[in-house]
Amino acid sequence: MLQTTATTRVRFSETDAMGVVYHANYLPWCEVARTQLLAEVGLPYARLQDLGFLLPVLEINLKYRAPARFGDLVSVRARMEEMPRVRIRIDYEIFRGDGELITTGHSLHAFMNREGVAVKPPTFFLEKLQAAFDAREGGAPR
Repeated sequence: MLQTTATTRVRFSETDAMGVVYHANYLPWCEVARTQLLAEVGLPYARLQDLGFLLPVLEINLKYRAPARFGDLVSVRARMEEMPRVRIRIDYEIFRGDGELITTGHSLHAFMNREGVAVKPPTFFLEKLQAAFDAREGGAPR
């Protein structure tokens, strides 16, 4: 399993008329954690784009358990539980600064080229991820 945690403070502009974070504003927080996870294993998203690969969102699901409000510190844990084959699934847990789990969810991604055609993940991508999984699992066999 690979995971990382990204932290941010809720900005006033992210809240709605009820004073809570507007539901769509959780998505950029997930994106920050997702791209941080890839960067930490040596796969910065900018490099993938430079090489002509894109990772569009195929599916995203969030379950809101409790609100976040202006000024709250929130932490987004992004986790990749298994080595991807064609599609990449990232699971998310969002915590308020007091430790309360406020949101859970996942996103599903696939590779495509600049022309919008679905492609297999490039070998270098899979090799980097496999090395990261192996390192986290103490060199366990594939």
